[in-house]
Amino acid sequence: MVEPHILESVKKALETSKVRNFKESVELCINLKEVDLANPKNRIDEEIQLPKGRGKPVKVAIFCGGEMAPKAKGVVDRIIPTEEIDKISGDKRAARKLATAFTYFLAEAPLMPTIGKKLGKFFAPRGKMPKPIPAGADPVPDINSIRNKVKVRSKDRRTFHAIVGTREMKAEDLAENAAAILKRVIDRLERGPSNIHSVFIKTTMGPAIKIM
Repeated sequence: MVEPHILESVKKALETSKVRNFKESVELCINLKEVDLANPKNRIDEEIQLPKGRGKPVKVAIFCGGEMAPKAKGVVDRIIPTEEIDKISGDKRAARKLATAFTYFLAEAPLMPTIGKKLGKFFAPRGKMPKPIPAGADPVPDINSIRNKVKVRSKDRRTFHAIVGTREMKAEDLAENAAAILKRVIDRLERGPSNIHSVFIKTTMGPAIKIM
């Protein structure tokens, strides 16, 4: 059950934000304290399943060939054949464009070393390194699952944001998603809630409402 104060904060964020002529996201702003983020092991880098989904589609691409490509066809937004990896890596502009064009990437596991070597410098800084899938496996469950996930990364900053969903979603669903993100982040912190300075929720253009 979602804590009442989270739901009330979500409702207030929706009520106090003007309706815009585009599909606004709803996001958390999390501020940490007493965490040494200069040490990479203390940084937040989590992929979190949203129990109520993201509220809008995200673009997913997969690096694969052979038997996996036909299974992914029609389910994923783009299939990147093995032979295209060298071509993309040789064109820095194309590699950067690819890394920003999709929210998530998947890859047939045997391709991961090649992708890391050829495209890692474009993908890793953006948190876009592909999730590996065993060779010959059906990629459809992974594709469908990843569409409802969000990546939460603090990098070396004490203040960072996390997508909760969209304004069109029910307040109760947004609150459940927000609670799931907060739980994962708090569980990840050495001192749990004691390492949280404050948390706000807001729509893209709306005022920030404090949760904690």
